Amino acid sequence: MEPRLDFWKTEPQLMGAVRALNDAAVNAGLEKSLVHLVKLRASQINSCAYCVDMHSREARKDGESEQRLHLLAVWHESPLYTDRERAALAWTERLTRLSDGPVDDALYEAALGQFSPSELVKLSVLVAAINVWNRLCVPFRSVHPVVATREPAAA
Repeated sequence: MEPRLDFWKTEPQLMGAVRALNDAAVNAGLEKSLVHLVKLRASQINSCAYCVDMHSREARKDGESEQRLHLLAVWHESPLYTDRERAALAWTERLTRLSDGPVDDALYEAALGQFSPSELVKLSVLVAAINVWNRLCVPFRSVHPVVATREPAAA
């Protein structure tokens, strides 16, 4: 697959603003492991290979387990995620799929059961930021790096 356009070179000032939003969301105080899961799950939903590759690698580097990364796409069916992570993942999925309809009261209340109002705003901005990146990388066909050698599975 060939990239269509280098959006960084085309609009560096605008991309700097997107990066600033991303950096603010990432550094807003949510747990690093939660940030990785949210970014990876939204990227899976949006079929963004570039971001799935990046965020799975970053999560592994920061100590996330292979098993949790592999099961993230089916987190509903796995006991490996905490109640707080489940609330964040449900919120992430709903905000990423806004075209499915309104965010219902039950989901909102469940999110508030795990996150303070401030944290819920931070989480929402984080979801918005990764969705911006996905909406740039997918249509412009950003290509993830290709690893020359096979990476051995972790024990």
